[in-house]
This record gives sequence, C-alpha cells and structure tokens, in this order.
Amino acid sequence: MPILNWIGKEKTVNHDKEIPFRLLRKNKKYSLGKSENLIVEGDNLEALKALMPFYYGKIKCVYIDPPYNTGNEKWAYNDRVNSPKIKEWLGKVVGPEGEDLTRHDKWLCMMYPRLKLLRELLSDDGVIFISIDDNEHCNLKMMMDEIFGPENFIINFVRKSGVAARLDASHISKEHDYVLCYARNESSVKFNKIKRNLDDSYNLEDEFVKRRGKYKLNKLDRGSIRYSESADFPIKAPDGSLIYPGGTKEKNGWSWRWSKDKINWGIRNKFIVFKRIRNNWSIYFKQYQYVDNNDELIERELPYKSLLLEHFNEIGNNEIKQLFGKKLFDYPKPVILIKELISSISDKKSIILDSFAGSGTTAHAVLSLNKEDGGNRKFILVEMEKNIAKNITAERIKKVARGYSYKTSNGKAVKVAGLGGGFEYVELGEPLFDKDGMIDEKISFNDLASYIYFTETHTNLEKSKIRKNYLGEYNDVHYFLLFDGVPKKNILNRKFLKEIKGKDGKKIIYADKCLIDEDVLEKHQIIFKQIPYQVRVY
Repeated sequence: MPILNWIGKEKTVNHDKEIPFRLLRKNKKYSLGKSENLIVEGDNLEALKALMPFYYGKIKCVYIDPPYNTGNEKWAYNDRVNSPKIKEWLGKVVGPEGEDLTRHDKWLCMMYPRLKLLRELLSDDGVIFISIDDNEHCNLKMMMDEIFGPENFIINFVRKSGVAARLDASHISKEHDYVLCYARNESSVKFNKIKRNLDDSYNLEDEFVKRRGKYKLNKLDRGSIRYSESADFPIKAPDGSLIYPGGTKEKNGWSWRWSKDKINWGIRNKFIVFKRIRNNWSIYFKQYQYVDNNDELIERELPYKSLLLEHFNEIGNNEIKQLFGKKLFDYPKPVILIKELISSISDKKSIILDSFAGSGTTAHAVLSLNKEDGGNRKFILVEMEKNIAKNITAERIKKVARGYSYKTSNGKAVKVAGLGGGFEYVELGEPLFDKDGMIDEKISFNDLASYIYFTETHTNLEKSKIRKNYLGEYNDVHYFLLFDGVPKKNILNRKFLKEIKGKDGKKIIYADKCLIDEDVLEKHQIIFKQIPYQVRVY
C-alpha cells in the first residue's frame, strides 16, 4: 500500500500518546438542564483524549467537517491552519522544522493524531463521515487508508454543494464536494435502508390498510415481450362476460402476469380489481406497501445513495440566518445532510460525535431525528474556540431545543417549535499528572478511578458500581484503588486485606505504599501498583 509522507509526520503519527489526559469540568452556566449530551470547549485533540475513559469503543457515528484548507482565513478554523492555537501546537510538536511546513503539511499534521483518537472512540460497528473538497481529498484518502486500513473504506459520497453555478470560476464551475466514509471494522458494519413505502404512488386504501398498507394498481395483462401461452386464457368478469389479455379473443401476443390458480386466489383475497371503462373491462392487481403478491409481509427498502443532490450550503446558510439573524460562517452544512448520514448508520440509542462542531449542526440533526422517531440518540460536540462554543454552538442548541422565532424576507414572523433535549457544557480541566509526573492534588477519587480502570481494561467504568475502594471485576481480575488525597491513608496493609476478603482470584491494587510482604501478596494473588509511578500513561 502506498504511504503518504509529509514534513513533520514522524513527530505527529504517535503524538496522540503524548497528549496529557485532562479532566472534564462541567459549567452549569452554559448548560441546558441535566443531560448525557455534551458540548466540550477546548482543543479537540485534548478533548478526544479526555473522552477516552468514558466513550472508548462506544461511538456509533462520527461526523466531522474539518478545515478544507483552501487558503481562506476569514474565520476561527481558518483554512490555512494558521490559527494561533494550531500554530502554537505545531511549534511544540514539530519543532523548528515546522517553520518550513506548507499549508498541506500543517493540515496533515493537525489531522493525523485527531483521526487516530476518533478511530479508537468508534465502536466496532461504527463509521466516520468526513466532509472535504479537492484541496485535501486525495491526502485525506491516503491518510485514512493508513489509519483505518483500505479494507475499511466504505464510500466516497459526492455532494452538490450549491444551487447555482459559480460564474466567477477561473476554469470550471465547481459545484460539489465530498463526504468520505470509513468503518472501524467493515465486516461488522450494517447500514440502514430507506423504506420504499414513502413512495407517493402508493396512495390508495382498502379495508386491509392496517396490515397491507396503502396500494397502487398495476395492469394484470402484459405485452408480447413476456408472452406466455399458459397465461393466455379468459377471465370471467363480474357481469359474466369473458375478459381476454390484450382485450381481444384472438391470440395477439398478450398474456396475464399471473397463472390461473394465482388469479383465482387474487380474486378471493381481493388482490384483483375489475374496472369497467366505457364498454370494456380491464383487470388490475393491487401492489401493497407492506405485503408482496402472496400476502407475505415484506419490507420494501432501498439502500442509501452515494449522490447527495439536495443538501446545499444555501440551506445551511438560511438555517443560521433564521437562528441568529445573520451569516456567521461561509459554508455551514445543512441539517438535512447530517440527518441523512446519521440515519444511514445509527439506531435510536446511538452516540454521535462531532469534534469540529462549529455552529452545532450535528447536534441540531440529532435532536431533530429524535423528535421525528422518538429516539434517544446522544451527541458529543467539541469546539476549540471559546467564543464560538459559548455564543454560537451552545446558543444554537438552546434555541432549537426550546423553540425560536424569526422573520421572513417580507417581514412575516415565524415560530419554530422546540425539539426538546438538553446538554452539559464542559471545559477541559487540569491534567491528571502535573509537570513533575505526580497526580494533581485536585484530582478526585472518581477521576482517577475512571482513568485507571480504562487503562487497565480498555472498558469504561460504571461509577454507580464502585463500592468504596473496589472498582469492579473484568476478565476475572478485581481492581482496587486506595486514593483519598491523604497519602498516609493510601496504604496497602494487612488491615485492608480483611476488606477484600471474598474476592477470589487475581487482584490489582493501586495505592501510594505497600506494607505487605511479597509472599503474602502472592498468596492472596495481589499485584500492587504504586501511585503515581505505575499508573499507565494512555
């Protein structure tokens, strides 16, 4: 497989492991009620690392709309990746050679570690959707092949990005961009399908509508291209006259679609309709939404399509203007785009993550889907810029959750009903370890317990199941943590052995100090790990 290379790659491919684990601190001032939905303010690289002990392997769908890297520098996530925060990060990670980076090098350096963490957060049957255009599409495809594996590539959606042609184009009017889709594990992924029964042609009802659904009529006779002699026979009409395929007794290359037995069955079960038109009879059969022509229940479904033709940026711009009364971003994605992508893969309980949140379109889409189908999907948004996170991302979700009003171009007031839902607004707190490698004194028991349990098991700790110092059992190993902020109390001694009586099998105990001899530890199948030196750095 071809490998993509760029200046700074060797410094960034494993940088995700060097990112300090930071805590998440709730800010009630900007939150909306109590909810499992999250808006995280902070660098998405650090935020993704902070989410790991709680959401590793749990995210069903990731959607991100990273900078397209076109050279436009008009907003916070500027396209040349020259924002102060990114430049500072590049200087620290890449070092002096970072001064020679092209904008493509910078973009690749920025994206690589973030994509690695996103992959780890995905569930085994999860997928990631990435909006991108020609500026970085090829580089992104090769980078995704390296991180996710080419065998996990699903599709390259093509989206019509605008309604009208661009008359200012230098050569060709560019009217599309892409949504690249990869799976965590292609063999485990199952995409949803679109139910065909939404087709407007199914518009008739009879007494069987509850079970069979609505129906449409198809003629029972067919032309010579599919002629069958055995299906060329007369059918008795309601008035006793005979009806021949093609309307005439002579053999003319027409026959019925169904056999004689099947037609008799259809008449008895009211699948057959006789219609008198002028002086002639015509015969139709009913094609229902929910049953086939044998009255067996079916699901008429179609796969989602790779061409996204009605998901224009103009729709996204209009949504922002309705919410805030003005244009805020150049190319905001419309809610309908994110809804379609989420719908293609998620169920009603999925967790959806967007680590380049911007105006919060992904959360808007999630709440809209939940309102439509009664689902309980959760969203996690990450936004780096403080002003955007607080004043745009959070405010948008509050508006769509509670309801809002706007005025049309002719001054008419329109009220939009709220979608319901809420979110916790969280900020990145202090690192778990201080600059000397010690556990920060502000760290709580639950914070450290969650981190330790995750690094040991690669699963998420359910805090409700913690019993004093006992964190839980995983793969026949029991985990304990002695940590209460007072080092002299965090001691593994003979007194503590009485507390773990009844826990048979291997036990891993984290503490500041151990006063038990090695032979006693071995007898009780205990492995002692000293805080902070043996706390793994993830």
